[in-house]
Amino acid sequence: MKILLWVVVTPVVLLVLAVGVYFLWAILSGLIEGWREGSADDPEAEEADREAREAAERSAAMGLLPPERQHTELAFPDAPALTVAMAAARAGDWKPAADLFDETASSRAWERRACHAERLGKVAADDDAWLVAWEAARPDDPGAALVRARSSVRLAWNVRGGKRAEYTSSEQFEGFHRTLARTRHEHARAAELAVPGDPCPYVGAIWTAIGLGLPHEEMHRIWQEITSRDPYHYEAHFAALQYWCGKWRGSEELARAFAVKEAAQAPLGTLMRVFPLIAHFEHDSSDTTDVDRTPEMYAAVDAALADAAAADPDHPRLPEVRHLLGYYLNLQGRWEASAEQFRLVDGYAGALPWRYRGDPAGEYCRVRDESVAKAAEAAQAASGGEGA
Repeated sequence: MKILLWVVVTPVVLLVLAVGVYFLWAILSGLIEGWREGSADDPEAEEADREAREAAERSAAMGLLPPERQHTELAFPDAPALTVAMAAARAGDWKPAADLFDETASSRAWERRACHAERLGKVAADDDAWLVAWEAARPDDPGAALVRARSSVRLAWNVRGGKRAEYTSSEQFEGFHRTLARTRHEHARAAELAVPGDPCPYVGAIWTAIGLGLPHEEMHRIWQEITSRDPYHYEAHFAALQYWCGKWRGSEELARAFAVKEAAQAPLGTLMRVFPLIAHFEHDSSDTTDVDRTPEMYAAVDAALADAAAADPDHPRLPEVRHLLGYYLNLQGRWEASAEQFRLVDGYAGALPWRYRGDPAGEYCRVRDESVAKAAEAAQAASGGEGA
């Protein structure tokens, strides 16, 4: 009887189990498929994608460039003479670079001189054969000494690498500090050879102070050397603000105090009014735009806008200011003003805030396209709608 019962019941049990498994599979499959379809057919996601595509199309129609055509290492194009000098240096010819530095010394164009030193220093950090030849031909050339110091700073950072400290080896740190220590002597020599009034050797020395963690007293000494020669040098202020930031040798309070003080005492048109925005950006860890829409931030953006409008259109650092202005105007919903700043710098995304992003060109174009699209919508609404 037991055997007969087992024979009869077993198929039934198996059938019930099979049916249960089937329905369980069907339910789970439906849930998974529904999740997939929900992800693909999510109305909000589809609407966001559509708006992004339309915004990109609008920007393209205006002649603005897509992400793949944005230069992510520069905030602005190199001057033609600098482009020639860099190409010649890579080919082993130092004379165009020497001519370039002779010209900036005679014209006392300290901002351009510092920019040229940084760019050519990067070339020399990769291959300095041309610089060695320049130093051999003109041993006491102030331009060569300046490029040598800046190239050693660049080399040191190349040795360290761009990763966080926990992902950087002890060998990298040792090479970094050893190379940076050498730059203290090189900057001192460049300062000894510099033409009267040239602050550029001291500007480079700030980057050494940042890397080596030199004390505040030493930073104050360097700063005095700079401001006694050129009180409104943009790169000097940018480097000094980095030193005073919490991530390096200062704190949020010190960085903000430095930025506010320098902005308040500078004449209009010197671009110094952007530094409170940079100090804010460097220490902003919020995940909303509320901190960017305070009365103080509106005032800071307005001050930087006025500063940029009054600046020399050929100021080599003006595009960097425009990038940051475009970003904060976007966060404040000031679409037309934001779009205008982006129109003036399009094609280059190697500036704050984009260079802190994983995809600088993509993030730049996303924010730019939003500003352009929203500005167009606002203009259309103001005119009474389409066809009005």
